[in-house]
Amino acid sequence: MKRILTIIPLLMALLFSSTAAYAAGAHEEKEESLDVKEVIFHHLGDGYGWEVPFSHVYRIPLPVIVRAEDGKWFCFSSGKLSMVTVTEDEATGKKHEELTPVIHTEERDGKKYYFYIPHLTQHKTKVVQLIPEAQADADADATIAGSHPHEVADASQIEVAGKEFEIYRPFDISITKNVLALFIAAVLVTLMVMSVVRYYKRKGLKAPRKGMGFMEMLIDFIYTGVIKSSLGAKANKFAPYLLTCFFFILTMNLLGLIVIFPGGANLTGNIAITLVLAVATFIITNVLGTKHYWKEIFWPDVPLFLKFPLPIMQMIEVFGIFTKPAALCVRLFANMMGGHMIVITLTLLIFIFAAFGAAALGASVVVSVLFTIFMLLLDVLVSFIQAYVFTLLSALFISAAQESGHHHKDGEGHDEPAAIEA
Repeated sequence: MKRILTIIPLLMALLFSSTAAYAAGAHEEKEESLDVKEVIFHHLGDGYGWEVPFSHVYRIPLPVIVRAEDGKWFCFSSGKLSMVTVTEDEATGKKHEELTPVIHTEERDGKKYYFYIPHLTQHKTKVVQLIPEAQADADADATIAGSHPHEVADASQIEVAGKEFEIYRPFDISITKNVLALFIAAVLVTLMVMSVVRYYKRKGLKAPRKGMGFMEMLIDFIYTGVIKSSLGAKANKFAPYLLTCFFFILTMNLLGLIVIFPGGANLTGNIAITLVLAVATFIITNVLGTKHYWKEIFWPDVPLFLKFPLPIMQMIEVFGIFTKPAALCVRLFANMMGGHMIVITLTLLIFIFAAFGAAALGASVVVSVLFTIFMLLLDVLVSFIQAYVFTLLSALFISAAQESGHHHKDGEGHDEPAAIEA
């Protein structure tokens, strides 16, 4: 305990000094306003490369897989779509590295295909195909490959080497940063769960310890406290899906808090990811729903004038079918996105206050770092809570769709308790 109390202040002091030095250096090197919005969305967005730790220029290339306008498929490294350019300040002599997008050329059956990642058009940060107006002139011009196009915001064309190119958005199934992070999260969840399976195969019912014991505790906590209590006798039927949801979301949340590879991808802060998870719950809930569940949707037990001739209650119930997964999607997305944005904003305060002098910089470093550490610790708790809430609500929605009705004859037993709808 004494060692921990000694190490923590040293780490905090090192973090303060290094952050202050970096902020001061960045301020001296580039006297321009900080685009907070651009920085935040750059860190939270997807990309065709994975940033090298502590560098915004160099990236780990990922495979780009696109279908061109004539139906031909192409696969190449995302590193071919950008290059690092070094510029030197004549006044100070300092060198500045910048990642610049360039055109990559592929040739197939005597035809050249040009691919590029624009930054100003409607297809911003997405791979597009550039189709020349005059194919013969474009093929003869060797300066197009590796060129820096002239872009105009919201334009449908790009000018390259004095020639106009039409922008075409190809069908894209590239392995982006978020896709690779999904694969990593899936592999980690599989390894964690299978390690528990292998342990019990080897050692029977002997109680596990350390990490394996923690995994068993989480599984028992979710199964007994959430799944079993909500679904009763049908718990075993839906436990595989619900447990997978919990561990998959928890793993994605925790990986998003790690700044270096394989972490750093904002998966649960991406509404497309949370939407797919919510749709999975929606499908299981409604496809496996009982006759009583659908009867309550289209002919609920309410006074007749509320459902005939105007289907007021039916409309409300059908609307509720879609609002439940929507709530799952938005709740998980908003909470995780908000946590990441707060942490990044607190860190950016250091660079914002650097313009006000050394005193303001020193104070902002201390306050920002302390609040950032607090928010990161809070995000760890929120990561667990959001995985738990998503699993709990999914179990409740599924349970409500598994009801068999409450009409029983005297002396007959009753079904398992129905789950409370969220």
